[in-house]
Amino acid sequence: MSPRPKVLIVDDEPDIRELLEITLGRMKLDTFSVRNLGDAQALLARETFDLCLTDMRLPDGTGLELVQYIQQRYAQVPVAMITAYGSLETAINALKAGAFDFLTKPVDLTRLRELITSALRVPAPGDASTAIDRRLLGNSLPMRSLRKHIDKLARSQAPVYISGESGSGKELVARLIHEQGPRAQQPFVPVNCGAIPSELMESEFFGHRKGSFSGAIEDKPGLFQAAHGGTLFLDEVADLPLAMQVKLLRAIQEKTVRRIGEQQETVVDVRILCATHKDLDAEISAERFRQDLYYRLNVIELRVPSLRERRDDIEPLASHVLKRLASSSGLPAATLHPLALEALKNYRFPGNVRELENVLERAHTLCENKQIEASDLRLADGNCTAEGAAADLTQIDNLEHYLENVERKLLLQALEETRWNRTAAAQRLSLSFRSMRYRLKKLGLD
Repeated sequence: MSPRPKVLIVDDEPDIRELLEITLGRMKLDTFSVRNLGDAQALLARETFDLCLTDMRLPDGTGLELVQYIQQRYAQVPVAMITAYGSLETAINALKAGAFDFLTKPVDLTRLRELITSALRVPAPGDASTAIDRRLLGNSLPMRSLRKHIDKLARSQAPVYISGESGSGKELVARLIHEQGPRAQQPFVPVNCGAIPSELMESEFFGHRKGSFSGAIEDKPGLFQAAHGGTLFLDEVADLPLAMQVKLLRAIQEKTVRRIGEQQETVVDVRILCATHKDLDAEISAERFRQDLYYRLNVIELRVPSLRERRDDIEPLASHVLKRLASSSGLPAATLHPLALEALKNYRFPGNVRELENVLERAHTLCENKQIEASDLRLADGNCTAEGAAADLTQIDNLEHYLENVERKLLLQALEETRWNRTAAAQRLSLSFRSMRYRLKKLGLD
């Protein structure tokens, strides 16, 4: 018989500790309770735990300090924060620090049981690495960093905003976060927010009752209900109209939805992941996107690099695509002529990985003798990189992007050479540490 999971409870209120102990005991879990930060740290050194529940306010510190302490020393232990009702900023800070999830007081026992069940399914750090490596190809520094972040975010319930250009693989990243996390056995429901007609949006998201409007010929569950227990991925979330943004914000805050034509609200348990290729800060400034919704969705931002930022990955990506095309056609795999490979490496790929796949599929069909020549690629000359055009300024289609890429390359090189010691990298580039930190944040490398 396997040992019962052990849970550490940290709260200075005896009534809360007793409530948690009774509830967890009925779930066949062993509990250890302490009232302050110091006792929790001492107990962590002596016992191995599967989960920690901590109050935010402790007599000798904060639950946030405990989250950080456990992240540094016992990263395999998920931590859930218990906060006062309405302390959203505190909860968000806890999620950013690495907390698995949070509860508000008074504690809802149904929600508590759901959280604990989910937390006990969290994979150990690194368990997902092999699967992520197999699905997310490339060994460049940006991709190694992305895989590491996916592995960490899969162990959390924090909302994640996935930013990146069109075709860079944002939905794949969202799927990996879902598949490597505790909700993997539950639905992953992707929705393209820009593809739903505005008049059908409320019905699509929240569902409707039969007869609630013209054309509602049967009861229909919405996307939130379809994703219950799992993950709802809102792709191109910036395309939501403002009226729908208000309703979405309420559903996320209250964790309930109400179908059209129904008075009763339904509790839903979903993790929200979202993505867009647009600049949400600019959308907020233009008053096309609500700032309060942005803060709920963008608890943690994960940036997917463009293909231009990881040109070293083009060769293994191309090889993988050609093998897949050969497998689906039942024919031998085509090979890339060295000049064709060089042309791919010097192309800007505004459509990123999706465009690379389309280019190779077309070339695979057109090429002769199973060798793809540079001419088979039919690449647009105007999208050559400055490096591939031998510094011909007429080939630089966007000076700002070009300079950003040069800056990013130099920063990554300095960080790599100093083993990611930011202070040493800043000195190597004759930058102040503050300037270095600003540039890393601006380029999405922090």
